[in-house]
Amino acid sequence: MRTYAIGDIHGHIELLRAAHELIARDDAAHGGGGTVVHVGDLLDRGPDSRAVVEHLMRGQAEGRPWIVLRGNHDRFLPRFAVEPGWIDPGLSSGRHWLDHESLGAAETLAAYGVEIRDHVRTHADVLRAVPEVHLRWLSALPLWHLIPQALFVHAGIRPGVDLSQQTEHDLVWIRKGFLDDASDHGVLVVHGHTPVGKVTHFGNRLAIDTGAAYGGPLSAVVFDDTGLHLLTEGGREPIPVPANAAVM
Repeated sequence: MRTYAIGDIHGHIELLRAAHELIARDDAAHGGGGTVVHVGDLLDRGPDSRAVVEHLMRGQAEGRPWIVLRGNHDRFLPRFAVEPGWIDPGLSSGRHWLDHESLGAAETLAAYGVEIRDHVRTHADVLRAVPEVHLRWLSALPLWHLIPQALFVHAGIRPGVDLSQQTEHDLVWIRKGFLDDASDHGVLVVHGHTPVGKVTHFGNRLAIDTGAAYGGPLSAVVFDDTGLHLLTEGGREPIPVPANAAVM
């Protein structure tokens, strides 16, 4: 079984296309049949969130083996459409998506031809401009994907809690209590959400958000019977595993 994973995209359609090209070349060179997992945060901050959604939806409709997980940023737009006053409880600022400039609402809405005005008029514009099929697709994205080698999730898990009992809030928002926990989760947790300078194996988790939202690369990794590797233009690069890794 060959599984690829791509970090947080944040509206960077050209980076996503390039990552898919890297994966397609690698997969073809190893016999094909690989699955691609996207760990969420498709939207916000980058230049063309709409194109990212359309690209991923089209690929799935064409039968590509693409799994797309839900990130915290993927909740804002569809939730705003149905409940315009909603403020995500994960936001420590307590501010609305539209009012928190660093969240990237303006960039996402601009990709749909919508300019942020007051909440009432912006909501009406969103209902007019954003295809209902996009909103339904975003709302239905799964929260995790499990294979024998790894659990893929956007932010992480609550240590010691069975997967069936994990909350959506933790799966898309958690940092404290997960990033600082070194215990064996029973499986390697592959996640984005918290940017790192390079793809990093921490023993019990693998962080793959390398900051595409902030000018960094969009990283892709591969799991197969040869181990765990980072994909580059020059080919596969082994990802160093700590000597004291709880899970390999």
